[in-house]
Amino acid sequence: MVKAIRVHQLGGPQVFQWEDVELVEPREGEIRIKNKAIGANFIDIYFRKGVYKAATMPFTPGMEVVGEVTAVGPGLTGRKVGDMVAYAGDRMGSYAEEQILPADKVVPVPPLVDPIIAASIMLKGMTAQYLVRRCFKVKPGHTVLVHAAAGGTGSLLCQWANALGATVIGTVSTKEKAAQAKEDGCHHVIIYTEEDFVSCVNEMTSGKGVEVVYDSVGKNTFEGSLECLKPRGYMVSFGQSSGTPDPVPLSALAPKSLFLTRPSMMQYTSTRDELLETAGEVIANVASGILRVRVNHKYPLSEASQAHADLENRRTTGSIVLIP
Repeated sequence: MVKAIRVHQLGGPQVFQWEDVELVEPREGEIRIKNKAIGANFIDIYFRKGVYKAATMPFTPGMEVVGEVTAVGPGLTGRKVGDMVAYAGDRMGSYAEEQILPADKVVPVPPLVDPIIAASIMLKGMTAQYLVRRCFKVKPGHTVLVHAAAGGTGSLLCQWANALGATVIGTVSTKEKAAQAKEDGCHHVIIYTEEDFVSCVNEMTSGKGVEVVYDSVGKNTFEGSLECLKPRGYMVSFGQSSGTPDPVPLSALAPKSLFLTRPSMMQYTSTRDELLETAGEVIANVASGILRVRVNHKYPLSEASQAHADLENRRTTGSIVLIP
């Protein structure tokens, strides 16, 4: 038996239960890992609340983890006991002391990379990678708008877009978060609780708008984000921390011939080659200093409910890591 966070009913952070669960031995194609550090992300909140539907009930949340391989399935090659590996993807269950994972969905973690750093970067870092490198290819001369610029993914998006030569505009809720966003590569920061971000973007771009908006906020920012785009601009909606956006008629995109996408990392890492390439670029950028990881909050795994409460109430910046 191992300890894990379990969800028996949907709702707020208080629905988390710290329980014993039985863990079987790995089957063919699987490995067992002892979790060292677990990433906490908004997608975990979406599943806890029922915005996204879990396949089973009850369930163990969590989609980002770094751990040590403790057992391998029959006939498995390429992974061995003692390896340090990371996982971020479409199988939940990382809010646990140990877990079973498909071997082809994990990536190696180099010895020089701290497990806590790796656990804070895999899901958010791979999200940033596909957003700026493949979903919309950010290039020198582009102007990009990043909502929630001081958050875990937002921080990395700002750093990466800056490194690619773009002018980065970020939105945040407080002066403290604005200071962090500046450090993370934002050329302009808008405190949206004090200013109208649409008007600010219009002024900053001399009315031209931006090439792309990266919007993880959703309902509260969606319509304004569309207004910020220049003709043929890209609206990339990859989250909904404020709620699901209202439906958009196709006619709303027509005046400026806008592109609208709702991407998922799982569709950009669906093959083993894509997964290794995406994770490899993230780890390389961390190692080279292009990406600076902010692990500003660490909680014991048993206190995951507090971590979720703080994340939902915007009391956090950077990444959150749970320690078993």
